[in-house]
Amino acid sequence: MLFSELAKTLPDYAKDQRLNVSSLVSEQLLTDQQKWGTFVAVAHACAYKPVIDAIEAEAADKLTPEAMNAAKAAASVMAMNNVYYRFIHLASRPDYKTMPAKLRMNVIGAPGIDKADFELFSLAVSAINGCGMCIDAHDKVLAQHNIGADKIQAAVRIAAVVHAVSRTLQAV
Repeated sequence: MLFSELAKTLPDYAKDQRLNVSSLVSEQLLTDQQKWGTFVAVAHACAYKPVIDAIEAEAADKLTPEAMNAAKAAASVMAMNNVYYRFIHLASRPDYKTMPAKLRMNVIGAPGIDKADFELFSLAVSAINGCGMCIDAHDKVLAQHNIGADKIQAAVRIAAVVHAVSRTLQAV
């Protein structure tokens, strides 16, 4: 089942999410790699298998194997980094801010796709995971790659809607 079809199974109280899915699936501001890579990354961040399967099915003919892998890698590495860097940000002890992370995150340096697209996926996942430090870091890199606020907002809108759909479907 495709994600656009899965969204039609949402209960009536989630009608707004059905409409949001429809508009985001046809979003033209992002390239297909940016849009569908973001969909895949945030689906993995939401960790609800029916949504992951539906989004991957819809993205399969729109992403190269490298882009599909990079989207999943963004969700995986951000699952680790968002916890670690959110801790650094929230902890009162200043020592943590000066200590090296000592965590492997090589995929950030060599994601196998355009660096800006990977950063966009990572920012969207960071929005779901609520890591302000990571959001700011990815936003800064995206600005250096001339990715405008409108594209970043589109990616975060995808994250918000996929998160809402996942939570709603888990509850029914």
